[in-house]
Amino acid sequence: MTQTPKSHGRKSITASPKPRGLLDETRLARAWTAQVITLFPGVFPGVLGESLTGKALRDGIWQLETINLRDFGEGKHRNVDDTPAGGGAGMVLRADVMGRALDHALGRAPGPLVYLSPRGKRFDQQMARDWAALPGVTLICGRFEGLDQRVLDHYRIAEVSLGDFVMTGGEIAAQAMLDATVRLLPGVLGNADSTAEESHSAGLLEHPQYTRPAEWKGHKIPDVLMSGHHGEIEKWRRHQAEELTRKRRPDLWKANTAPHKGD
Repeated sequence: MTQTPKSHGRKSITASPKPRGLLDETRLARAWTAQVITLFPGVFPGVLGESLTGKALRDGIWQLETINLRDFGEGKHRNVDDTPAGGGAGMVLRADVMGRALDHALGRAPGPLVYLSPRGKRFDQQMARDWAALPGVTLICGRFEGLDQRVLDHYRIAEVSLGDFVMTGGEIAAQAMLDATVRLLPGVLGNADSTAEESHSAGLLEHPQYTRPAEWKGHKIPDVLMSGHHGEIEKWRRHQAEELTRKRRPDLWKANTAPHKGD
């Protein structure tokens, strides 16, 4: 007996003699949509095509569309960059080229425009939650010395950074940010409680985790975790999370313990 496939918002599903690719041209009507403007579309989906994010991609919970910036380049060689105005080392992505790519992206899917840049606001768990609550997001992967500022100003593009370091491009950062966001979409994780207990969800790092065997190389699982006393277990986990955060991330600890306005 054959089973009817789940639609997950597909506009149409037709039989196919070969498996559908993770980045095929079928557009999903209600799926969370990630668009990535990049010079290297071949690196996607990358790790996003594996594990839970890959399963969610195949199931149509979300969709990933790459836009090759080179397709909008200038001249016979599809140039996308030029020397910096005022002089200096390196090359800068051209405003007219990126503008054409953005106009194309804006005509395809809703969602904010985000430029991945080391000078942007640092990406965090709250930003992942905010993105997951939207219809989708369009990420612009930087290269060379950056992007013409006029593009950022004209399209009011938000700049976001993965951390306080510089990479050769935004592709790895894009995959990391999408992984953090997609896992928060309904139906991606098998246990929705997982996202409520993990690091950063409550402003603290996650408590230590243990599993079988009960003793390994002379190290035992803490007795409280084997006690079956759920109240004591929760107290222990909270204490461990607080201690880890205080020692390893004093910035998070300070933010977590700061008095709130109006208290």
